[in-house]
Order: sequence, then C-alpha cells, then structure tokens
Amino acid sequence: MANQPSPSQQALLARCIPFLETVKDMTPGSQVEDWLNSNYGPDSAFYQDVARLIRLGVEVEGWAANVEIQGRHYRRSRIAPPSEATFGFSVTAVYMDSRDNDQGNPEGSFRGDYHAHPYGEFNMVIPLDEGAALAGPNGWCHAGWTAPAPGSRHFPEARGGAVIALFFLPAGRISYDVQAPGA
Repeated sequence: MANQPSPSQQALLARCIPFLETVKDMTPGSQVEDWLNSNYGPDSAFYQDVARLIRLGVEVEGWAANVEIQGRHYRRSRIAPPSEATFGFSVTAVYMDSRDNDQGNPEGSFRGDYHAHPYGEFNMVIPLDEGAALAGPNGWCHAGWTAPAPGSRHFPEARGGAVIALFFLPAGRISYDVQAPGA
C-alpha cells in the first residue's frame, strides 16, 4: 500500500488546485511571469500559504525536496504527478543551497542539472535565507515567480543561500536529456 500524503501535503495540493485551474490555459513566458508576480506574488495570501506549507514539508516533515541529487545542497521530489485533478500539471519541489559549494561559479552560485522545458514552467521561488535568489529568464528572483517559456533550457541556479522552487510543469514535461552549452 502506498504511503498516504501527510495533512500538510494534502493542504498544499488543495491550495494549489484553484491556482492551477486559473493558469491551465496560460503559456509561460515574461508576460505571464509579470502577471503571476502581480496576482500571486509574495504579498498574496496564496503565496504566503503555499510557502508556509512547502517550508513545513521541506524543513520539518521531510516529505518535500527529500531526494538528494547532489548531496544536501540540491534535492527535489515530485509532490504530484500530472493528472486530471491537477489540470495536467505536475508539482515538484526543489531545494537548492548555494552556501559552502565548491563549483566556483560567479557570486558563489550553485548550479543544478541542465534541463529543458518543452511546455514551459510556472516556478514559485521561496527564499529560506535573506538575500537568497533563484535565477530566472528575467534575472534573479528573490521571492515570487519565474516562468520560463516553452522550449527554454537552463541550469537551475541559486545564490545567497537556500531557496525552495515549487514548480508546476504543464503535462509534467521536463527533459534532462539535453546537452548544456559548451559540454
């Protein structure tokens, strides 16, 4: 028998369903990123509730971003697969911490696995440390949203400490089978 989701994981998914219904027909990109930051930004009740629940899942209960990719600095986990209930989106949590990494990137940033977004991505950025940020297509995001467009490719990159990225993928599509520039 599969493990049942914790009450906080169930609450997170329940909170996300109306959001996913709202964005289900939107195409990620700069315009949508601006719209997300205006309507679901860090001062919104949605952002604050979801940030509280995902932090609980990562920092206290351990059900989110609990699979190590590159040690404790880089972890992720799928919270929900794409389904009819999620309007075809998957929901995934990623934890990245740039502190004490040995990658030698500018500003001490930490880079994760290079990947592509066939259908784009809606990405909620939750900083855990003051000044922590995640790179997005329009620069560093300290708290709020990034929305890489369909066909975009990038290294997820954090600087200034730890962040959680809660990302919503249309049709659950993400590809790690792409070659990074200069590889």
